[in-house]
Amino acid sequence: METNKRPDSMARINTPELAQAFIDEQVAALRAQVGDKKVLLALSGGVDSSVVAALLIRAIGRQLVCVHVNHGLMRKGESEQVVEVFRNQLGANLIYVDAVDRFLTRLEGVSDPEQKRKIIGAEFIRVFEEEARKLEGIEFLAQGTIYPDIVESHGVKAHHNVGGLPDDLKFDLVEPLRLLFKDEVRQVGAALGLPDSMVYRQPFPGPGLGVRCLGAITRDRLAAQLKEEDFDAVLDVNLKGAFHFIRSLYTGFLRQRSGRIVNISSVVGQVGNAGQANYSAAKAGLIGLTKSLAKELAGRNITVNAVAPGLIETDMTDALPEAVRTGMLHSIPAGRAGKPEDVANSAAFFAAEQSSYLTGQVLCVDGGMAM
Repeated sequence: METNKRPDSMARINTPELAQAFIDEQVAALRAQVGDKKVLLALSGGVDSSVVAALLIRAIGRQLVCVHVNHGLMRKGESEQVVEVFRNQLGANLIYVDAVDRFLTRLEGVSDPEQKRKIIGAEFIRVFEEEARKLEGIEFLAQGTIYPDIVESHGVKAHHNVGGLPDDLKFDLVEPLRLLFKDEVRQVGAALGLPDSMVYRQPFPGPGLGVRCLGAITRDRLAAQLKEEDFDAVLDVNLKGAFHFIRSLYTGFLRQRSGRIVNISSVVGQVGNAGQANYSAAKAGLIGLTKSLAKELAGRNITVNAVAPGLIETDMTDALPEAVRTGMLHSIPAGRAGKPEDVANSAAFFAAEQSSYLTGQVLCVDGGMAM
């Protein structure tokens, strides 16, 4: 019988009982195939690889070595869930590889979706190869091949394969799900006790957010997986830091019944910027803080204003990829970036006596970007 053709007589797995029968059958088959040898699996956290991992753990325990590569382009909390479920709950032999910096460096300045897809795929192979070479005694490679993969690729699976490994890394394949459809894989996953959030999640291919984000990828653009502590860190620096500094000035300003407070916000605090949810929120909050304090302190002869710079020539903006910088310049009616002196002069104006009747104002130093 052709091993890659689903038998016509094979019953559809659509009940917990049929799923359990499949599990029992595959556990016996896997033990017979693998024996006492080790199996390597690239565990992405997707449905297919997760079910394969759980099935192999049931069959051979810690003979399975799972490698999870966090490339920073998955859904929020996905890597953490993989570690929690497989290492902490199922006791898997799991290697966690934090490769976020490595992938983002390779993707810097790349905006073409197909080019990003190729870079991510090639870099994943390199990372996986490096981890595989550190291991001894691996004779089998497990994959989350399912039947639609075989049908769509005419028997040569191209979807989940760790393809592209060097010739000297030769493994026999273990593909226990290769005759199942996706709904059957989910039935088996549920019967294995995997959480619903993992079993019934929507497919999310390997390149993930890298391809779905328009333009070049940066850390700021990964809002879908932005950790709460990372979001808080940006607010702590850009909003709470300003609040605490202003509060430290209160006593002196109130005693002398005069003062000038000038906050440095950003144009993104007024118009937003895709991929900078944390920074935009912090700078918008700073504008709100400016206006609120202006109302509180106006009767004490204390003014509170803000300067909102756009693209300014600094070491930070000089380091932007050329494609990103060009795109930003196209959005500026003035057709050029500002200079640090433009921001300094605006702040100096708000600090001068000539602006004593201005409070609660936001001056955009942006060449017209926010118009």
